[in-house]
Parts: sequence; C-alpha cells; structure tokens
Amino acid sequence: MENTIRVERAKKRITQAELAKQVEVSRQTIHAIETRKFVPSTVLALKIARYFNVMLEDLFKLEKTDFKNNKT
Repeated sequence: MENTIRVERAKKRITQAELAKQVEVSRQTIHAIETRKFVPSTVLALKIARYFNVMLEDLFKLEKTDFKNNKT
C-alpha cells in the first residue's frame, strides 16, 4: 500500500515524532508506515487522514500487489 504521509508531513513541516504524538502512536510506527513496512489499522489511518485534513483515499492507495489475484 502506497501512502503520502511523508509528503503531507513536509507540507506541514512536522517531524515523525510530532505526527506520532498527534495520533497517539510511536515515532517508529509512523516510520514503519511511511516506509511501507507496516499497514496501519483503519482507526489509525483515519486519524492520520483527519490530522492532515485529507481524504483517506488520497493518503493511502492500493497497489496491484495488494490484491490477492493481481488482476486489478
């Protein structure tokens, strides 16, 4: 799953630690999401989208490899 969290952070000029504090997770969690090593829960994804005031679909995008059959 692709995401634009790093871009959104840059727009607001905030660090991973600052975002983590706002959405109540660790900085390491934000890093893992940004580097696509961790897929956030629905609740966390919604919190992040709300913090940046963007649509969830604009922040997170599915890739072809995210689908079981890879037909999409």
